[in-house]
Amino acid sequence: MDRRTAGRQLALLLTVFLATLILLAASRLVLERTAAGNRGSPGPSAVGAVPPPSVGPSGAIPPPSLGRSASAGTANPTLPPAANPDASDAPTITLTGAGDIGDCGRDGAGRTADLLGRQSGWFFTAGDNAYADGSASDYRRCYAPTWGRFLDRTILAVVGNHDWETAGAAGYLDYFGARAAPAGTTWYSMDLGTWHVVVLDSACDHVGGCDAGSPQGRWLAADLRASPARCTLAIWHRPRFSSGEHGDAADVGPFWQLLHEDGAELVINGHDHDYERFAPQDPSGREERPGGIREIVVGTGGGVLRSFTHETPNSEFRLAGTYGVLRLTLHPFNYDWEFLPVSGAISDAGSTPCR
Repeated sequence: MDRRTAGRQLALLLTVFLATLILLAASRLVLERTAAGNRGSPGPSAVGAVPPPSVGPSGAIPPPSLGRSASAGTANPTLPPAANPDASDAPTITLTGAGDIGDCGRDGAGRTADLLGRQSGWFFTAGDNAYADGSASDYRRCYAPTWGRFLDRTILAVVGNHDWETAGAAGYLDYFGARAAPAGTTWYSMDLGTWHVVVLDSACDHVGGCDAGSPQGRWLAADLRASPARCTLAIWHRPRFSSGEHGDAADVGPFWQLLHEDGAELVINGHDHDYERFAPQDPSGREERPGGIREIVVGTGGGVLRSFTHETPNSEFRLAGTYGVLRLTLHPFNYDWEFLPVSGAISDAGSTPCR
């Protein structure tokens, strides 16, 4: 190779080397300026990712917004106005609860309270909230440390026969305050989304009866006539139909008659300390599809658990010996139910359209 050729190759290599250095320096300058312009901007997130919910002081997911309108005996928590009963975009409401709860001699109420605290939405009780007599002391010692941790989210309180063991149900009324008797009685109603929810008192001997001509019966008939809601839920303590130790409570039959005539969807009870779901029925206990009312007994909140003593007609699902809570999801035109045992697995679930 002559000197001229060698010189040309050396010059070419130097040119390439210098050009590379210039390109590297330019790229670094562009990157630094881009980083400076984006400093403080959030990084990318996965497409469709849902941010985690904010957690309240109790460690539970806070309740969603509800819809509500005033009606005779409406409960007292402050809620936004109710949606149009026929609105397809009305809010979906979640209600979780059980009956037969606070018993200081057992750990059941503590276990179901821990489960309750992991649920979103609002809570209800189905009566016999504090054993043995529903006294102020029973509520203070046995209910307040467990389910009482979520008193601000318990928008539906129901009185049970044990609550009436204290004269005038004074322990129950004092503990729950205005939400337990917003119109001066232990029965009331409220609208949640497109749903009308009725709370009744099945301690018939203490409230002037449960028949259609009683004060409560007359109120229920008027309340149902005044409600434009498409979907209706009723909650009281003693079940009309049950395969448990206490069995059927025939004296609450007038409740069923009035609710059935109005087209109600669902009745929730406690009293028997088990979980039982019935097929939709008419007031006489005949299966009726469509048109019947579904009854669910959920007396599994924390009291002593009991076995079934017989099988009542149209009983579709029975579970004894397990603490747990019932979670209801009230959609604009249908509802879902799920029984959540403290073991963690959903043992009974389904969905039904409103009538």
